[in-house]
Order: sequence, then C-alpha cells, then structure tokens
Amino acid sequence: MKAMRLARAIASDISLYNERKIIQGLEQDNLFEVLKDEIEEGRELFKSRVSPEIFGGTNFFDRAIVDIVIKPKGHVKSKIW
Repeated sequence: MKAMRLARAIASDISLYNERKIIQGLEQDNLFEVLKDEIEEGRELFKSRVSPEIFGGTNFFDRAIVDIVIKPKGHVKSKIW
C-alpha cells in the first residue's frame, strides 16, 4: 500500500538523520521528547500526502516509527526493554 510505504520512508529519514538523538533518547528514556519536532514534522508530511480517511483510520505512521526508528535499536541499553 502506498500510504504504508510513505510512512516507512518518512520514518526511515527520521532514523537516518537523527541516529545520535535516537540512541540518547532511548538511553535516557525520553525518546519521544527528544524527537518531538522530527516526529511531528514527519506526521504532518504524511498527513499532507494521504487522504483524511487513511490518516485518521490507520496507524501507519506510528507503526512505521516503531518498526523503523525504535525496533532496530534494540541493542541500546534502555529501560523500555
């Protein structure tokens, strides 16, 4: 599905350009605070490129953040795992 691919591409960019912030956020258990601006910018981009039904009726973007930004960092010492 195109919307899912778009969400994953945006999440991939967030991960690629914010590696150090992601690691620090996981280590300090404040990932969503540290990446607040980047995630919100990505969410707005996703929202602007999909229909309101897809944006409001799916969790593609949130799922992509978990799958692309957080899961690959499972090796980082963190309280969340």
